[in-house]
Amino acid sequence: MKLNLKIWRQKDATSKGQMVEYPLKGIEEDMSFLEMLDVLNEQLINKGEEPIEFDHDCREGICGTCSMQINGQPHGPDRLITVCQLHMRSFNDGDTIVIEPFRAKAFPVIKDLIVDRSAFDRIQQAGGFVSVNTSGNTLDANAIPIGKDIADTAFNSATCIGCGACVAACKNASAMLFTSAKVSQFALLPQGQVEATERVQNMVRQMDIEGFGNCTNTGACEVECPKGISLENIARMNKEYYKASLKG
Repeated sequence: MKLNLKIWRQKDATSKGQMVEYPLKGIEEDMSFLEMLDVLNEQLINKGEEPIEFDHDCREGICGTCSMQINGQPHGPDRLITVCQLHMRSFNDGDTIVIEPFRAKAFPVIKDLIVDRSAFDRIQQAGGFVSVNTSGNTLDANAIPIGKDIADTAFNSATCIGCGACVAACKNASAMLFTSAKVSQFALLPQGQVEATERVQNMVRQMDIEGFGNCTNTGACEVECPKGISLENIARMNKEYYKASLKG
C-alpha cells in the first residue's frame, strides 16, 4: 500500500507549525495506524531526520493517549475505537491522509501530534475524593445494595478514558461529555452522595477556568467518543448542578 501523509509538524509549544508531506510505501493493510507511523519514523531516523512525535502507551484502546485527528475526525474514520485500534485496511492504496493534533485552546500543542491534556486531570482533581468511614471494621464493597440498572449506568460512565475526542469533535471545544461522565460515575452511587453538591460545582467551575467552550447539543462528542459515552450524562450533570445551586 502506498500513501501520501500530510502531518502537522511543530517543534515546540511556542513555534509555528506547518503541514509536511511524507510519501510512504510498503504499508500492509493489517498494520495498525500507529504501526504505520512507526514505519515512517524508522525511515526518518535512518535518513537522519527528526521522527514524528506522538503519544502512545497501551496500544490496546485502554489509555486514550494515542489521540489525534485523522482526516478531520478524532481517532479516524471508524467508530468506537482509538487510533491504536484503527487499521490500515480502513484506507485505500494511494490515499492522502491528513494527520493533526487535537485542536482546542485548552489542549495546547506540545510537539507535533502531542497536546497537553492536563486540563482534564485538573477537572477530575477538582472533584475531590469519596468519603469513606474507616473507623472500626470496614465494610465489603458489596455491602450496599445497588440496582443493576444504576450500577451498569455508573460503570458505563466510568469507562471514559479521558482521551479528549469529545473536545476535538465539538465545534465549541466543550468538555461537557468528559466532565459529566466523571460526575455521573459518582452521582449515581450512594458512596458519591456525601460530596455530590461540592463535587459537581467544583468540576464545572474548573472546566470553565480551563477555557473549554459551552455545549450546544450538536452530539458530535458522543459520535466520536471511542467508548460511546452517552449524552445522557450531560443532562444528568446539568440536573446535579442545578440541584447543587439550589442547595447553596
